[in-house]
Amino acid sequence: GILEKIRLYLIKKLLPCLEDRRKYHQEFASSTSFHGVHKIVQTQSKTRKVLWLLVVTGCLAIVIWQICSRFVYYFSWPTTTTVVVQYVENVKFPAVTFCNLNRFQAHAVSNLKIIFLIWNIVSGALQKFVMEDKYSQELNDFLLGNQNFSIKEFTRKNGFYLNSSTLLECEFFGKPCYPQDFEHVFTEYGNCFTFNHNDLPARRVTLSGRGLYLLFDVQQEQFTDEPALGYTDAGITFVIHSPRELPRFDGLGLLTPVGMHAQVSIRQLKSIIQEYPWGECKPDIKLQYHKTYSTNGCLQECKARYIQDWCGCLPFILPGNGTECDLLKFYNCVYPAVYDIETKELCTVGTHNSTCPVPCEETDYPTTVTYSSFGGKKAIKYFSAKLKKSPEYIRQNLVGIDIKYHDLSYKITRQQKALTISELLADVGGQLGLFCGASMITIIELLEYIFTNFCWMCIFLLLKAPEMPQWNNPSQNQPTHKEKKKGIQEC
Repeated sequence: GILEKIRLYLIKKLLPCLEDRRKYHQEFASSTSFHGVHKIVQTQSKTRKVLWLLVVTGCLAIVIWQICSRFVYYFSWPTTTTVVVQYVENVKFPAVTFCNLNRFQAHAVSNLKIIFLIWNIVSGALQKFVMEDKYSQELNDFLLGNQNFSIKEFTRKNGFYLNSSTLLECEFFGKPCYPQDFEHVFTEYGNCFTFNHNDLPARRVTLSGRGLYLLFDVQQEQFTDEPALGYTDAGITFVIHSPRELPRFDGLGLLTPVGMHAQVSIRQLKSIIQEYPWGECKPDIKLQYHKTYSTNGCLQECKARYIQDWCGCLPFILPGNGTECDLLKFYNCVYPAVYDIETKELCTVGTHNSTCPVPCEETDYPTTVTYSSFGGKKAIKYFSAKLKKSPEYIRQNLVGIDIKYHDLSYKITRQQKALTISELLADVGGQLGLFCGASMITIIELLEYIFTNFCWMCIFLLLKAPEMPQWNNPSQNQPTHKEKKKGIQEC
């Protein structure tokens, strides 16, 4: 039958006789490039055979141990960190966002104290805010009576503004700048203004020790914050960040009180982090409303998606193109949604498996700030005559800020793979060559030898397998057991 024809073909064509198989094994042992094997086969002395067998076995054990240790080390995903300081002829100037610590104009909120509580609820979309129950009834009464009230427009019109009366002087690298060079942005401090927004036009500094100089008039009598407490703080808060990233004030803002001159020295620090599993970044993540990925921008977009799904609207302080939430939605839905996001950790930051892992490349600006009292006696007299204000007003309202690079250099902190694929192969090849004299050709020889013997074993097992029933032709005469045995032993 068919099975018998297959067996006869295997016997005649594929399975060599026992003598040929022995000859193949001897030829492989005497000609292989795996050092030491031919010494075991060709040496006549039994003592030398044993010694060479021990040497080859010991070297093989060491090779296996070394190679396994290198693979274990590689799959632990090791990294090294290098720090390089690069000096350049010019360096890009960062973006700087300024805010008044007193967020609203005093005349607009004198009879509307509830506006501070409302703004805290709105800014709670950026950072967690705990509202006291004692204000709930007052807030409910206001929301029911002012359903069309827009906290966004109220803040834009009655918050801090930037014009020639609040920005007295502005100079960038020896050239004057003006309020229209600043971009308006909403933060938890209300109206804020960013210089060098989105890096357009790209501003560069070619000399260290020179940069951006600003002189603010905070106008304490015109602006206030939390009227129940009176004037809490007076001054300017600012944050230095990449032009392509959003400003982040929670815990990172620098403060300059009134009557002080802040000298801010900055450096540029670039961090390059490896992707998972070596590092924690994921290079394939893109943001919808930001060109450059950052954890802060990702976190805001994550919150915006959840709030829009739950409430059907979008807080104006978060990025997106959805319908703006009114006050009732803020109070009844957005605030509970933000609380739910925080407690259930729906938007997490940090590791590769979090919602917003760390960026693969990030630029920070470490700062050193020193302060001095603003203006001497002659300077006070000068500004008093120029602004037509009393010397006491100058000391209580003017804030000077000078931001400059420490030197024309930037520091790169780069996370690198401690062991790459090519280095792993070089290590493995070195161990094989040192202890066994083996190479890639040797490995191919061994694979060919193992594959050939495996095929012979499979053929032998197939020939010894029990006879299959012939379902296709039951009347056909089958060969006897003696005939089959004779066919197997022909070779």
